[in-house]
Amino acid sequence: MNSQPREIPGFADPLGETLHMLRLNGSLYCRSELTAPWGVDMPAFDGYMMFHVVTSGHCWLEVEGDEPRLLQQGSLTLVPHGNGHCIRSSPAVEATPLFDIPVERISDRYEVMRYGGDGDLTHLTCGVVSFDQLAGQQLVAQLPKVLQIDSWDEEEGSWLQNTLRFIAREARELRPGGETVITHLADILIIQAIRTWIGQAPEADRGWLAALRDKQVGKALAAIHREPEKDWTVDALAREVGMSRSGFSARFTHLVGESAKRYLTQWRMQLARAQLQETSDSLSILADRLGYQSEAAFSRAFKRVFGVPPGSIRHSAAASNN
Repeated sequence: MNSQPREIPGFADPLGETLHMLRLNGSLYCRSELTAPWGVDMPAFDGYMMFHVVTSGHCWLEVEGDEPRLLQQGSLTLVPHGNGHCIRSSPAVEATPLFDIPVERISDRYEVMRYGGDGDLTHLTCGVVSFDQLAGQQLVAQLPKVLQIDSWDEEEGSWLQNTLRFIAREARELRPGGETVITHLADILIIQAIRTWIGQAPEADRGWLAALRDKQVGKALAAIHREPEKDWTVDALAREVGMSRSGFSARFTHLVGESAKRYLTQWRMQLARAQLQETSDSLSILADRLGYQSEAAFSRAFKRVFGVPPGSIRHSAAASNN
C-alpha cells in the first residue's frame, strides 16, 4: 500500500474555482416590512455588493443611468459594484436616505426595518457584502451594473424561499454560530445569481469570463491564480494545458486580450499591492512569495506596472489608516 500522501487535485472547472475564490464577507443583512407608499435611498458602498430579494409584494429599483426595474415576488437582484440606488413602492414616491430610517437591531449583522404608509405590504431581504480575493474582484468587474434574476424554475424558487426563511429564523433565534450560517447562506444566494447570469447573458461569452470557460486557457488562468509564485513561462503554461507554445500563446492573447506573460505580471502585482496594503511583510518576503528571485527584480516589476515603487503604496496605506 502506498503510504505517500496524494496531491489534492485542483478544480476541474476554472470558473467554478473562481466562484469559490470569491470569498464574500457579510457586512449587514436586513429584513424589511414596507407598506406603500415607501422609498429608500441606498448610498453607494465602494468595494461592496448589495442584493435585494422580494419575498412578497413588489417594488421598483432605480440605479443612475439605468431604466427603473420592477422587482416581483421571488426576484433576486444584485447591485455588484456598490452603486447608490433607490428602491420604492412606485417610481413617483420620494425616497428617504437609508440611515434616516429607524431599524430594530437584532444582532451586529442583522436588523429589521418596518417603514412606510398604510398601503400594500412588501417584504424584502437585503444585504451588503464585501469580497476580498483578487480573482473574485476580477469576476465582479465583469458583471453588469444590475443583475436581476426573475426566472427560477419550481425547484430553485422553492429553495430560494426556504433559504430566506432559514436566514430569518437564524437571525431571530440568535443561536450559537447563527451569524456564520447567515453569512454563508447569503453567499450562496449571490453565487447562484452570478451562476444564473453567466449561463444566460450573451456578454458572459466574451473576454475574461469566456477565457475562464475555455478548456485550455481556463486551465492556464486557474494555474496562475492558484500558484502565482511558480516559474510560469509560456512554455510551462503550454505544457500544463497540453498545447504547443505558439498555439497556446495565440489563443491566450485572443481570449484574454493580453499575453500570458503580461497577465502573470499584472496578476502578481495586483496581489503584491493588496498585500502591501494589508500586511507588514517585508519586500523580500513578498518578492519570494510571488516568484521573484530578488527584492530588486520585484521592485522593478512593481514600478513598471504602477509607476511608483512598492514602498510608496505601503506609506500611502499607513497614512490613510492614521
